[in-house]
Amino acid sequence: MGKEKQTGFRTTIGGQALIEGILMRGPEKQAIVVRGPEGLVIKEEPLKLIRDKYPVLGLPLIRGSVTFLDSMVKGVKALMFSADYYPEEDLGEPSKFEKWLDEKLGNEKMEQAVVFFSVLLAVGFSLLLFMLIPTVLSGVVEHFTKSVLARNVVDGVLRVAIFMGYMILVSRMKDIKRVFAYHGAEHKTIFCYERGLELTVENVRPMPKHHPRCGTSFLFVVIIVAILVHSVLFAIWPVSNVLARIGIQLLALPFVVGITYEFNRYVGGHDNPVTAFLAKPGLWMQNFTTNEPDDSMIEVAIEAMKRVIPAEKGKDRW
Repeated sequence: MGKEKQTGFRTTIGGQALIEGILMRGPEKQAIVVRGPEGLVIKEEPLKLIRDKYPVLGLPLIRGSVTFLDSMVKGVKALMFSADYYPEEDLGEPSKFEKWLDEKLGNEKMEQAVVFFSVLLAVGFSLLLFMLIPTVLSGVVEHFTKSVLARNVVDGVLRVAIFMGYMILVSRMKDIKRVFAYHGAEHKTIFCYERGLELTVENVRPMPKHHPRCGTSFLFVVIIVAILVHSVLFAIWPVSNVLARIGIQLLALPFVVGITYEFNRYVGGHDNPVTAFLAKPGLWMQNFTTNEPDDSMIEVAIEAMKRVIPAEKGKDRW
């Protein structure tokens, strides 16, 4: 794995790149740090997880989907917070619809509604792009070839190709390039912390920008695990009807996410030739989702990191 090889301490602290900022999540709290026009804007809050209230949601294979959805909701909220400090042109007066929503719901309820629909839209778009389209197109292939094997191969190739194509196209957008540079700053800062070095720009700068426990790697592995699970599932229980296949895939999705979560936990916590090999595809994908940050981005990542490191040493051990 080269310079990305992990040694020693591994932290559970992770983050998310925002618009001119970073969200870091520790075992006890999360911190959002955004570089606004007048300097750093910081928001800290205790980390409340639904599985703490309902322990059954923390069981293996179940906790994966719960953690994924929780991260999406918190991530959208953090993204909205960072967008408030992003310089933009004057958009003029709010529309009548926006005024009506604000009047009927109020700021807090409107924000909750926006978060809900944003997460719903993101999940729906992902399902359409990475599940429904490949399933429909591979069904067309089966109709003409009468081959289940051909269908499964085309389905798998389309899923990987669409995901890779989407990530590559997004990575070329100007504004996203800066977000991905903050992503690189997040990874470098976590590496510096794991190696026991003081969190300074000078120490963080030479760290690798690819990290084996990255969320992008998780999404890529979800695609691969889905291909394997669906291939086995439909080999045992052949289903040719496209709508039925889509329904079964949707029902299997929480199981797929659960398997991927446990897989990533294992790979992220071990350092041997097998786990190094298994981590390579996710690390390769980070060539498109992480860029080299400048020093100001590293400063933001360091500030966010410092605020979530637990007082009790080792409490964030992987």
